[in-house]
Amino acid sequence: MSAVWHAARAAVRRRRLQTVIIGLVVLLSTATVVVATGLLDSASRPFDRAFGKQHGAHAVAAFDPAEVSAQQLSATARRSGVEASAGPFGQTSVSIAPGSASFLTGPLTVVGRGDAGGPVDKVNVWSGRWADKPGEIVVNQTPPARGGGAPFPPGGKVVTPEGTKLTIVGYAYTMSRTADAWVTPEQMKAMHPTAQQMLYRFSSASTKADVEQSVEKATAGLPKGSLVATQSYLTIKKDVASGPGVYVPFLMVFGVLGLIVAVVIVANVISGAVVSGFRHIGVLKSLGFTPRQVVAVYLLMVSLPAVIGCVLGTVGGVLATEPLLTSAFQGTGMDLRGVAVSWWVPVAALVGMPLLVVLAAAVPAMRAHRLSAAEAISAGSAPRRGRGLRIQRRLSGSSLPRPVSLGLGQPFARPGRTAMTLVAVLLGVTTAAFATGLASTVSEFGQAKSPSSAAQIVVQPGQSQFGETAPKLDDEQTEKALRSLQGTKSVTVNAHVPVSIMGSKKAVAEFWRGDTSALDFQDRIVKGHWIEGPGQVAASTAFLRERGLHVGDRMTMEVGGKPAPVTVVASLMNNGDLLYADWRALSDRGLDVTRLNSRFQYLVQVSPGTNIAQYSDAVRSADPGLYTRPTDDSSSFTTAVIGLSAVLTLMLATVAGLGVFNTVVLNTRERRRDLGTLQSLGMTPRQVIGMTVTSMAAVGAVGGLLGLPLGVLAHRWIVPIASEAAKVELPARMLDVWQAPDLLLLGLAGIVIAVLGAFFPARATTRMATADALRSE
Repeated sequence: MSAVWHAARAAVRRRRLQTVIIGLVVLLSTATVVVATGLLDSASRPFDRAFGKQHGAHAVAAFDPAEVSAQQLSATARRSGVEASAGPFGQTSVSIAPGSASFLTGPLTVVGRGDAGGPVDKVNVWSGRWADKPGEIVVNQTPPARGGGAPFPPGGKVVTPEGTKLTIVGYAYTMSRTADAWVTPEQMKAMHPTAQQMLYRFSSASTKADVEQSVEKATAGLPKGSLVATQSYLTIKKDVASGPGVYVPFLMVFGVLGLIVAVVIVANVISGAVVSGFRHIGVLKSLGFTPRQVVAVYLLMVSLPAVIGCVLGTVGGVLATEPLLTSAFQGTGMDLRGVAVSWWVPVAALVGMPLLVVLAAAVPAMRAHRLSAAEAISAGSAPRRGRGLRIQRRLSGSSLPRPVSLGLGQPFARPGRTAMTLVAVLLGVTTAAFATGLASTVSEFGQAKSPSSAAQIVVQPGQSQFGETAPKLDDEQTEKALRSLQGTKSVTVNAHVPVSIMGSKKAVAEFWRGDTSALDFQDRIVKGHWIEGPGQVAASTAFLRERGLHVGDRMTMEVGGKPAPVTVVASLMNNGDLLYADWRALSDRGLDVTRLNSRFQYLVQVSPGTNIAQYSDAVRSADPGLYTRPTDDSSSFTTAVIGLSAVLTLMLATVAGLGVFNTVVLNTRERRRDLGTLQSLGMTPRQVIGMTVTSMAAVGAVGGLLGLPLGVLAHRWIVPIASEAAKVELPARMLDVWQAPDLLLLGLAGIVIAVLGAFFPARATTRMATADALRSE
């Protein structure tokens, strides 16, 4: 074994270039695979860990207190299949009146609970304390990802329309989403609960059918109609998984491509090492190395740089995955401080990638096993005569320059090596085409997903309870004042109002008035047309799917206690549970938006050349109670996807270029005597470079032609899967991102990768003295 180790170390030192290529290829490929696998695993596991730690409820059940007593509900804890339970807790729905904390939107599901612990659903209080006396409330709010405090310091008020004032004393979160806020049981009695809540953990709850069957067993014997509603933890788990689920499909494409490229290039490197090292193999065998030891030398030679590259790639992949996880799980109700890559992902990469490299190298290394010492020493390293030579002779009769005709014939001298190089280039072009289409789609999605992104300035009335100046102008006066300011191009008023949908759960409606045409709503429409009157609404695709509605269906929404029959005229690609309605649906019913627990804002577009800072000062001068902020066109998701796509594309294109680089190095080393003969016959260094680059450019052209349609197909297949995971339906125009100039440039990407990979080793070849080349074996 000592002899094998020393021989392998000597081979690594002697083949520094191939060692570096293997290390870089494995590093980049490992990093890509770790990112993809880490997100794939995180689509469910962080939820499972957090849910288990909090003893989350497999089912949350709400009962009618008029139909069933607290004693009857407590008895359900002893039913077959119930592993643990908590409750009953009083529950009610509370609307939010003006004067409440601005980050809260109603109605809130409030539960009366004596403490945050218990056998089921241990609520994590991360800021402040638990409510321990009437008049106090704890708000369900997810902690920030990287530290920081609560959205507002404890002490804010929650005011109900009846005038009840509750002081916020803490912020907590629960994976089970059992409530939006908690008060003491005594306070809940004063609020007259409308339901009794029970929390259950079951011994069998792995599937939807298991949960439903367990709920039936637990509630068997209770009065008919007493069970009002149930919520399964599997629904929450699916919603949480949709965060990283958006990233997973396209990252898996990059990961699979990275794996294939790594295998192809490593196999190519080892194959070239065996072919170019026939004499070395013969020497080793003549010195007494057995065939197995010779194979071990070559496998160990490739394993050393592969292990180093794998370690560095794993570390880089883990570091790159963590910010992606934070972005993916933002807003899902999880404690983002506990989101991390599972331990098995780096372990699998550290074990699997070197093993994959060894398996890729084993096939060409077995060629060294079969050769006898005499055959290996006498074989030399030159390609067999006839391969490529006949094609070169035929091309020599054409009008092509001699370096070009010679270069076009070179790939046929080593067809196996050329095929593996072609695959590397093909996958590089596929990656570039897929990433370009993905970036275009995501960029358009980021620009169109929010109406406020079409405005330059958002103006919001101040709230005195948070130390802001209350506005002196009412709603209509504010709009008139904004329109009168110099530089104003358009003003659109937007109010978020809680509404009830007959036969369905509550939702939030956005009511619009003003210059809505300036906000390009048409860009967000998947099907139908924008609202044209108070009897029409547009809805997000998530809203329609959850309620089983379609464009053209009628429904009744209740706003401010008044019913409003409406027709769905459009589905929008937004992923929120939102309705979009005309402001006249409020004004025609005599409803005042300032009294509907709403929050509203003014979206302002200014004329080109208007100074934003000066315009904001003018708004504050018109009314000190108006606060302005420029709209943020950036999106964390858009930025993450485009940035990650660019990095992964560059990585895989670099890997493909290294594959070409390695092929050219092997070819030039094998043909040093031929190149020396050509130079002695008068071929200039530029012609030698041109011949070598032409040989790889031809491979690059074929790779580009084959890789381009694969990239386009991958885009058309993967993007809809990712949008489905995000519960968003994209308009057809966001998938039709390919233009003729773009396709032409992408088709040339294979040639660019091949030329860049071939140029530098070709130039290095011309610096070798002709006499030295003629003496080489």
